[in-house]
Amino acid sequence: MIPDRQLRDHLEKLMRMGQAFRPGEELLQGITVQEAGERVKDLSYTIWQLLEHLRFTQHDILDFCRNPNYQEPDWPDDYWPASEAPANQATLDNTLQAINNDLEAMVELVQNSAHDLFAPLPHGNGQTLLREAMLVAEHNAYHLGQIVVLRRLLGTAL
Repeated sequence: MIPDRQLRDHLEKLMRMGQAFRPGEELLQGITVQEAGERVKDLSYTIWQLLEHLRFTQHDILDFCRNPNYQEPDWPDDYWPASEAPANQATLDNTLQAINNDLEAMVELVQNSAHDLFAPLPHGNGQTLLREAMLVAEHNAYHLGQIVVLRRLLGTAL
């Protein structure tokens, strides 16, 4: 039983980050509408597009884990927003809150010992909760790193 608890705790730490770099919530702190929509020369995305992609993808993974009637969105169209900037600060704040809320929901799913981390998800094709938790951590780390670099290039990094 102890190895199971340890694995769940390690997965939580991995998803929350903060071991190899600062936690996501801290890295996203203070982003403004202007900053989120600002373009950096020679890059094909803005911070807003990365945030929306991160929000959508994390929610999609969570939905896949919880929903036996899951319907896969179209790649790449559904996963990337068309708009380069949020409409307003409330829209940006809602996206940041959704990222945090879905991360918390994924952590709760992983920490619930009623869920077998190694059992294939019934509606998948071999994916497990363990795999999906690691996917959330890896995907979030990748895009949070891009956001950090963009903020540095824009001169707005914390």
